[in-house]
Amino acid sequence: AATDEATAATVLELAGTADAPGQFAGQEKQIKEAVRSLTKQLVRQRVISENVRIDGRGPRDLRPISAEVGLLNTAHGTGLFQRGETQVMNVVTLAMPRMNQMIDSITPTTEKRYMHDYNMPPWANGETGRVGSPKRREIGHGALAERAVFPVVPNQEQFAYTLRLVSEVMSSNGSTSMASVCASSLALMDAGVPIVAPVAGIAMGLIFEDGKYTALTDILGAEDAFGDMDFKVAGTSDAVTALQLDTKIDGIPSDVLAAALQQAKEARLKILDVMTAAIGAPRSTVAESAPKIVSFTIPLDKVGEVIGPKGKVINTIQQETGADIAVDDDGAVGIVTIGSPDSSKVEDAKTRILNIVDPPTAELGATYTGRVVNIAQFGAFVNILPGRDGLVHISKLGNGQRVARVEDVLNLGDEVTVRVDDIDDRGKVSLSLIGPDGQPMAGSGGGGGERRERGDRDRGDRGGRDRRDDRGGRGGRDRDRGGRGGRDRRDDRGGRDRRDDRGGRDRDDRGGRDRNDRNDGGGSDAVSVSFEDDFNG
Repeated sequence: AATDEATAATVLELAGTADAPGQFAGQEKQIKEAVRSLTKQLVRQRVISENVRIDGRGPRDLRPISAEVGLLNTAHGTGLFQRGETQVMNVVTLAMPRMNQMIDSITPTTEKRYMHDYNMPPWANGETGRVGSPKRREIGHGALAERAVFPVVPNQEQFAYTLRLVSEVMSSNGSTSMASVCASSLALMDAGVPIVAPVAGIAMGLIFEDGKYTALTDILGAEDAFGDMDFKVAGTSDAVTALQLDTKIDGIPSDVLAAALQQAKEARLKILDVMTAAIGAPRSTVAESAPKIVSFTIPLDKVGEVIGPKGKVINTIQQETGADIAVDDDGAVGIVTIGSPDSSKVEDAKTRILNIVDPPTAELGATYTGRVVNIAQFGAFVNILPGRDGLVHISKLGNGQRVARVEDVLNLGDEVTVRVDDIDDRGKVSLSLIGPDGQPMAGSGGGGGERRERGDRDRGDRGGRDRRDDRGGRGGRDRDRGGRGGRDRRDDRGGRDRRDDRGGRDRDDRGGRDRNDRNDGGGSDAVSVSFEDDFNG
């Protein structure tokens, strides 16, 4: 800002105004270029000869630093980092794993759970301009900050959340990307993300003049423009997590670069001290507004039971508990992830799923209150325990009376009290309905209703007749048709020939009827047509 003010004053003095033209009127552009060139030369010479920078700092000095957390109550985690005139606020949002970003590329990576967006609006530099889709610079700075922090983020098995970080540049004067790294670490710890260690970043500069190299710590925007190097270094107190080097000269000696790295480490440790003073370690729990997520594995063959037909089981659990549930598998085991802002809902949903995977065992003779979950012709299925259903047979529904339909007594969703009568070797549970008096209802004695009584008769009250003789008037013929006296089968009807068994008429004496005319006189609508006379005539 001071440089811009000095440039504007010089232009006004030399070019003048429209009312009072100066010595170089109309040459404002050339004047600005000349002022910039002279400023660059003076800044570089002063650093080399006096070790004094444009703002009066020494080559190794940092600008004033401050750090804060917990600025936004509704956010899951926030961090504000300021270094001189550069200020960045980062906001962390936690979500279920199904919110992972899908990656459509030729790389093996198919999804992304840690996302970092970097936004730098025009007003951060005191300018006006269009605010729209991110530009190349914003995308690059966001990718650098993401790469710097990601190594300390726990994997999804350790911390099941999807994480989205947004860095908003509030004001800018050099190294906003490294300020985003610092703000991201603060916000993650404020959100309760168990990162391995906080990460800080610093931008290093370099002046090469008259064969002499001077490294600069925490460069300003003007030093970035006037200098020969922009070297961004991010890392923890023990390791470097990200590097980015931009240089304007042909090469940098290795000893100069090594010295710059050591100088960057000293600055990084000082920044980490300020950050840990604001928040020393990640919070023990996530924010109250953040979803509480648990993840656990189940046998692969139980995934279908947990989901249910067309998702019926899992959807029911979600509706009844209010928790968000995701079920996936890695080919070896099923992975269940449950999330909700209310931890009690998460535990409720987890208990229900574990009971489906390993249902509790019903006790013989015990009484349970359950809900009718299915109705068949032979009885009603009642859910007595999570993942455990039993059958009340239709014969046990009428309290001694015949029941024609199960629906006459029970309907889907009815809450009933039942007693466990039997558990077979396969674990199937037989139940009886408990009546209003607290006693099991008496069975009717038959499935689908009992047969009507026939008095006191038994099967022997048919006059002593043999079953084979129960046809009467057949001449005592035996069932095996013996005793026919060697008669031909055709003679078994009183000696008549089979063809003569229709009143002596010949087969042709049918009055010209077709085979379809056998129903004549029987009320049939069939029409019989004969062409016999035509052939005979």
